[in-house]
Amino acid sequence: MTEMAHGTVLVQSGEAILPRWWRTVDRVTLACIFTLFLIGLLLGFAASPPLAARNGLDPFYYVYRQAFFGGLAFVAMILTSMMSPQQVRRLGVLGFFGAFASLALLPVFGTDYGQGAARWYSLGFASVQPSEFLKPVFIIFTAWMVAASQEINGPPGKTLSLIVMTVVVGFLVMQPDYGQGALVLFSWMVIYFVAGAPIWILGLISIIVAGGGILAYTTVEHVARRIDGFLSAEVDPNTQLAYAENAIREGGFFGTGLGEGSVKWTLPDAHTDFIIAVAAEEYGLVLVLLIIALFAIVALRGFFRLMRERDPFTRLAGAGLAAVFALQSIINMGVAVRLLPAKGMTLPFVSYGGSSLIATGVAVGMLLAFTRSRPQGDISDILFQRRG
Repeated sequence: MTEMAHGTVLVQSGEAILPRWWRTVDRVTLACIFTLFLIGLLLGFAASPPLAARNGLDPFYYVYRQAFFGGLAFVAMILTSMMSPQQVRRLGVLGFFGAFASLALLPVFGTDYGQGAARWYSLGFASVQPSEFLKPVFIIFTAWMVAASQEINGPPGKTLSLIVMTVVVGFLVMQPDYGQGALVLFSWMVIYFVAGAPIWILGLISIIVAGGGILAYTTVEHVARRIDGFLSAEVDPNTQLAYAENAIREGGFFGTGLGEGSVKWTLPDAHTDFIIAVAAEEYGLVLVLLIIALFAIVALRGFFRLMRERDPFTRLAGAGLAAVFALQSIINMGVAVRLLPAKGMTLPFVSYGGSSLIATGVAVGMLLAFTRSRPQGDISDILFQRRG
């Protein structure tokens, strides 16, 4: 039986799929993701009963749903991580067209659930938010086009990706959903930067984005209200930011204890956007630092393992996925501690939400597929060969 080595991992050509996957996948990242999900369930037991009581449901209704959607997310993550980069690319490209069509049809068939923006499709028993699924497949689609542009006589992939990004962000802004639009734009900039884009182009885009932010501040009332609240020296004590800030302060180093927190009774989004405030109040700084460390390990291990890859598409797509995963967690926690303006965004694998959980599971599965050990030479080996 033929054996091929890459690093310290042996890949046997006749090996079954599951053993081969287990030998080559990043098990540290898998453990971190599983731990984050368990922490999310633990916090759900604390944060969701008040919401269930207000809606006349079983006290742990949302915890059960979190466990169900989390199971689906893990199945999606494992199945996706078993794919080859070429299979992930096909899935991502086809998925992008489907997700974009779903996004474009939201004004016709979508619902807003009283939020003022039609971002969901109602299925009766659940809802689907297309923008959550759009993020990972957009990254794959963009990486595919940019990588193709680097080939001899390749298509103008960078220009085409810019056009596609502009259209996608335009649809998101029209919802309006500035947060998801910012993540899509950020992922495109990361891919473009890793591909070797001139810094002046990224600087020009940053100036345009800043101009768009100023325009939104002057023309959109709720955007101006959130930014003014963020910049204000004093926080309105009746706002979600004030409740979250007080909860984090009350938690101290070790927290008030399981079930002893009060913020979950006053924060309507305690189980989603402000789940970190519940963690800080009931379990203190210790749990918050653990959560931050887990997110950092996932992102950094992804970047370090991608540095060994010689395939341009794999490097670009993986970098985009790892960067967006990290940024979304930073935004969620940054809002809770008032380092960033208020923006509704879930904490990956920790916050409640079906679409967010499953879409993040797919995204992390793609990242795991890209960072699996494969029988190939590292990019450093190729560079040394060229120098020789």
